[in-house]
Amino acid sequence: MSQVTILKNAHIFDGLSDELMENFSVVVEDGIIREVSQTSTNVDSAHIVDCQNRVLMPGLIDAHFHAYTPSFDILANDRMPPALLASHAAKILEGTLRRGFTTVRDAAGGDIGLWRALEAGLISGPRFYYAGKAISQTGGHGDMRLADEVEICACTSYSGSLTQIADGPDEMRKAVREELRKGAHQIKLMVSGGVFSPTDPIWMPQFTDEEISTAVYEASTRKKYVMVHCHTDDAARRSILNGVRSIEHGTEISEDTARLIREKEAFVVPTLSPIDLLNDRGQDMKVSKTSLEKSEGVMDKMLYSIENCIREGVSLGLGTDLLEHEFHPRQGAELELRRQVNSEIEILRSATSINAKLLQMEGKLGCIKPDAFADLLVLDGNPLLDLSLFKDQQTKPQKLFFSLVYLLFFLIYLKIPETIQRLL
Repeated sequence: MSQVTILKNAHIFDGLSDELMENFSVVVEDGIIREVSQTSTNVDSAHIVDCQNRVLMPGLIDAHFHAYTPSFDILANDRMPPALLASHAAKILEGTLRRGFTTVRDAAGGDIGLWRALEAGLISGPRFYYAGKAISQTGGHGDMRLADEVEICACTSYSGSLTQIADGPDEMRKAVREELRKGAHQIKLMVSGGVFSPTDPIWMPQFTDEEISTAVYEASTRKKYVMVHCHTDDAARRSILNGVRSIEHGTEISEDTARLIREKEAFVVPTLSPIDLLNDRGQDMKVSKTSLEKSEGVMDKMLYSIENCIREGVSLGLGTDLLEHEFHPRQGAELELRRQVNSEIEILRSATSINAKLLQMEGKLGCIKPDAFADLLVLDGNPLLDLSLFKDQQTKPQKLFFSLVYLLFFLIYLKIPETIQRLL
């Protein structure tokens, strides 16, 4: 028998509009939105939720997320037994959902095991789109071996909890095919140096055009796409010219490259939170001196890059890229960090409808419209005026729903209307 829930007296941000749609009702049947109406709707045996003129909006989407990251020490994560690492991931995912992120795109490490556990309801968490292990060249951003690390034998290569090594088009082809075989929703490549990797300067170009285009082609055979870790303008430009769909970080994108990204209908996903964290807490964290030096000046470059993308009309997503249990609660602060260069409505679209389009889920996620998933938040405040609503949750990670989120999609998805009633 179908379960129908009606959310009435709601002011709706639908993921697209500039203004709230006032005094609307939303009819949900078995986790799917069936009707959005300003007229009173009656359905026999429906459960009624009175939103009491609060703001109803789509659940947030984090398009650059890491579940297998209990620590900033990636090599320590690598040494964890798989069951322990998965247990950490379960806690991270549950906290993510409680902060109002109902969908995440895992950018490295996430796998079919976590996806199946979430789908089966064995653990609580958001919808989960995973890339499998990200692919790096030897000595690239995903090669976490230290420079003085002794190899066991000459035939060894690095494959850790988040990343793996592939050199040359043939190895790239096999690595991509293997991740796609294991159900990856997208493929992740490292095409520039990075802040936390131990041996590569941030300006270093990584992977050849042939290697990148090989990955793009193989992903396309399954109607999937490639996302790339990318700090430099050159890396962004090469990636787009070789068919990449999603530029992650995009630290130094020029106006010319931004124009090319827009022409190719690709996306940029800025991630301000890690650099903000290093600027705020770097001296207290277990982060190498080299990484701290690499991070200097990166925030200003990222903000300038975002401004270039805005001027050229690039589709900007939103991601957080946070690691370590202690710092995942800063997730919601990413929205307010973007306020330095974007308006509230632009940021909310980035975190909902634009991210949904990036994930190839336009019309299903990031919106409130018929046939979309009922991944919904009811807010005690207006996010079009105050993005600190989301930031405040970093201080209250232990409280489910707290003052911000009164309703999360899984309550409807799992058909537990009595729980909704207790919360409202």
